[in-house]
Amino acid sequence: MSKSIKLLKRLLNNPKDFTFGELETLLTGFGFHLSNAGCTSGSAVRFINLKTGHIIRLHKPHPSPVLKQYLIKVIIKELKQGGYLND
Repeated sequence: MSKSIKLLKRLLNNPKDFTFGELETLLTGFGFHLSNAGCTSGSAVRFINLKTGHIIRLHKPHPSPVLKQYLIKVIIKELKQGGYLND
């Protein structure tokens, strides 16, 4: 089983310890790349899929790299709306 599939299964289980690094690895597997929204963006980042044009915007968690539960739900919703996940 590939790392992306393992991370996807983990994400869909709404873990309380899913990190930003794991999210970056997962979304990279879907063809996204990480982009800061600008030099003064602070923690605002976006993941852009150049093939589909889909953009996922969020704030990078800090000081801990662990994603908040609401962000996990938003990411799952975005992936479903973008057609990356089956319902």
